[in-house]
Amino acid sequence: MVPLSVLDLVPIGSGSSASAALAASTALVRRAEELGFRRYWVAEHHGMPGIASSAPAVLIAHLAAATSTIRVGSGGVMLPNHQPLVVAEQFGMLDALHPGRIDLGIGRAPGTDQRTARALRRGTAPLGADDFPEQLTELASYFRGEGPVTAVPAHGQKPDLWLLGSSGYSAQVAGLLGLPFAFAHHFSGENTLPALALYRETFRPSPVLDAPYAMIAASVLAADTDDEARRLAMPGALQFLRLRQGEPGLVPTPEEAAAHPYSAQERAFVEDRLAGQVIGSPATVRAGVAELVERTGVDELMVVTSAHDGADRLRSYELLAEAVAPAGASAVMGA
Repeated sequence: MVPLSVLDLVPIGSGSSASAALAASTALVRRAEELGFRRYWVAEHHGMPGIASSAPAVLIAHLAAATSTIRVGSGGVMLPNHQPLVVAEQFGMLDALHPGRIDLGIGRAPGTDQRTARALRRGTAPLGADDFPEQLTELASYFRGEGPVTAVPAHGQKPDLWLLGSSGYSAQVAGLLGLPFAFAHHFSGENTLPALALYRETFRPSPVLDAPYAMIAASVLAADTDDEARRLAMPGALQFLRLRQGEPGLVPTPEEAAAHPYSAQERAFVEDRLAGQVIGSPATVRAGVAELVERTGVDELMVVTSAHDGADRLRSYELLAEAVAPAGASAVMGA
């Protein structure tokens, strides 16, 4: 099996708080390190009541300080929302504090509405991704000491740069620049195989990589039984449904998800959402993960798990590690 990593959105459950969600993520990153997960990324979201990961650099500093070996990074920083100099200074400092452990995953979409994007940049012009190549070039130049100004302490630091994407555009850019590529399979599954093929076709060797290195982020939830896993997965599906309906909110409880009066259209949306995820008992999850890795040919799998309760989320990662790599995980888990 390929290496496993974690993508954490820091979900806030109904009846809980951002403080509790961040504490759960701190416990999770420590356990992920113990279980042998390769890297731990946090995403950038704004204006989302059920997601506490709005400031990746701040959270990465905390999570890296709470661990000692696991790589920690952004999945990702949405570059159109920020000045490249600011990102370079932040991640240069993170790499100086935690040498050899910081990943800088970059996305080209604002990832939010234009009003929020303008508030982040304090600009008046509409923000988009059209100037992404120029922004990315400027960002990388600061680490080489070739930017328009000297970025301290970015100059000389070397966080690993990744390109993130959910379509073919970033796949091509990553390939042409010879950078590792991470694809958002968890919300753009229909584009996964075409984007990966495009990345591999356009890849050019670089000082960073001699050959393509592709990772996908996939939704996985493991529990003791298939039925229990589905019960725990329903809140995340309902939260996503409400988001699509323009009503973002906290992660509901399993009981709230079960009691929701789904229309036929809503039920179909939820079932389609769950069908694109790997959900079930350890045996079911092992088979699903193996099939996904074989079908995509990825070099690494990043797992995102949405659950109302932090303990259920942590347990899911434990069961996943045990199912995919029983020998190593059993020793860690004291079995």
